[in-house]
Amino acid sequence: MFVSISTTGTAENPASDLGFLLHKHPDKVQRFATAHGTAHVFYPEAGEQACTAALLLEIDPTALLRQGRGKGRSGSPDLALAQYVNDRPYAASSLLAVALRTVYRSAMKGECAHRPELPGRALPLRIALPAVPVAGGDGPGLVERLFAPLGWQVDARPVPLDESFPEWGDSRYVRLELTGTLRLADALQHLYVLLPVLDGSKHYWVAPDEVDKLLAAGQGWLADHPERALIIRRYLSRRWSLTRLATERLALARLAEADDREAEEIDNAVPDVPDVPETADSADTADATTVTATAEEVNVTRSTGPTGPTGPITAVAETAGAAEGGRERGESLAAQRRTAILAALARTGAARVLDLGCGQGELVGALLKEPRVTEVLGVDVSSLALTIAARRLRLDRLPERQARRVKLVQGALTYTDARLKGYDAAVLCEVIEHLDLPRLPALEYAVFGAARPGAVVVTTPNAEYNVRWETLPAGHKRHDDHRFEWSRAEFAAWTEQVAADYGYTVELEPVGPVDPEVGAPTQLAHFRLAEPATTEPVVTTEPATTEPVVTTEPATTGPDAAGPAVTGTPSHDHAPEGSAHR
Repeated sequence: MFVSISTTGTAENPASDLGFLLHKHPDKVQRFATAHGTAHVFYPEAGEQACTAALLLEIDPTALLRQGRGKGRSGSPDLALAQYVNDRPYAASSLLAVALRTVYRSAMKGECAHRPELPGRALPLRIALPAVPVAGGDGPGLVERLFAPLGWQVDARPVPLDESFPEWGDSRYVRLELTGTLRLADALQHLYVLLPVLDGSKHYWVAPDEVDKLLAAGQGWLADHPERALIIRRYLSRRWSLTRLATERLALARLAEADDREAEEIDNAVPDVPDVPETADSADTADATTVTATAEEVNVTRSTGPTGPTGPITAVAETAGAAEGGRERGESLAAQRRTAILAALARTGAARVLDLGCGQGELVGALLKEPRVTEVLGVDVSSLALTIAARRLRLDRLPERQARRVKLVQGALTYTDARLKGYDAAVLCEVIEHLDLPRLPALEYAVFGAARPGAVVVTTPNAEYNVRWETLPAGHKRHDDHRFEWSRAEFAAWTEQVAADYGYTVELEPVGPVDPEVGAPTQLAHFRLAEPATTEPVVTTEPATTEPVVTTEPATTGPDAAGPAVTGTPSHDHAPEGSAHR
């Protein structure tokens, strides 16, 4: 098994700098032990004008057989004789990928202590592999689809089964030569991921930590690759659970990158508290000094802007105090909100409903109990929240007819999303206050302008009511992550402006016990699309750059499908930001 990496240079930038990048001296032949054999590194040429580093991997067939590999799904597809005769010692498979990572670990990380400027420099590279197995379909075509989008010029020539008998046709192997000007670290990462993808199998058991390896090696290129779904499925040996996890984490990373933040900052919709059953409204009986917010208070979409800590809720009194105020009805404030939202939706007759910022799915579950509702799409930026919601709603156990009524997808509400169009109504339950005010116009456009449902129900805290929470310190908000809390007048002004900008009418109503001086703890706005709706509103700000597709599931069509998908295919664009249109 053989791979060579070549480059050219000048007197100012000699090609022999490749030795510094690979951390292997051109004047030496070095050996490295691997789990299944020995890797040799040597330089057939090393000068100013040209330099080539070669890695020869000698596989011990006995060691391969002793470890139970080299057969079936983990090795050669020729099951009958695979334990005794297989291509693993000769073809560039996952064995070579692991050897590259072992031998060139520092180069793959982009590290060079002696010449720290070298790893960031793009080099004219040529990579040659004499035998690359390609599983399924058009071998050279698949190689082209995988490597060309990464900036490589691909020369993939099929290897005939027997040159003496051309009528026998081609084998599943190709002679591969890649040329391009790239960073060496990127080139090695491409090989590490795509060689096992081409082969379609691995010589070792694919454990959950393979997701971490894939995302680390694919950083900066996998998210935007047109064959992303195929790469993830094949790299993870078509294990559906791992494929879904990798896709969700990749989607989250893309959302975070779009907002110039870390993924951990936005996947914080679920606090580090014990999981509370769907039927438990603990706020009804909890003590105000110890109660934590119910799931609906905590699990909202942190879709934009830097988020605050996800630790203790500042005003835990909201749930306890609201429960006290609503004890006559026997409902917590969260339950009263859901009741008010369902009533507002019932007045519109909405059958297809969006729950934007669905969290752990409390409202989704309530909507599914309404016979009138035929479809519910829950959207949240947190993959963890969506996983908990799916478990709570028992989506994997629902009858097929019921399962068709609900989908849970990952997305950020400040980006237009084609999946959100065409619905009768949308709900933003305790969501808008988690956005920085400068980002709020982006949400307005994405929901009211682009998705444009027939009705929109918005709930948010009434800041005036905060004085009634005995345990809420003066000047504090009800939740650590709230960026603002509006008075009734401020909320009314915002709703009127949004309705005027996007062609809706709006009605306001209180939710929870109404205090004669400060109103109710929650305020609700019910928007309805004005008739006739002929054109979308004009927005004076320029749209920001288009974001790539974000999805939580790979497509499931074609021979490489890993299993049934939970979500559809989204399409995200930046909504206009700024406040010029307000």
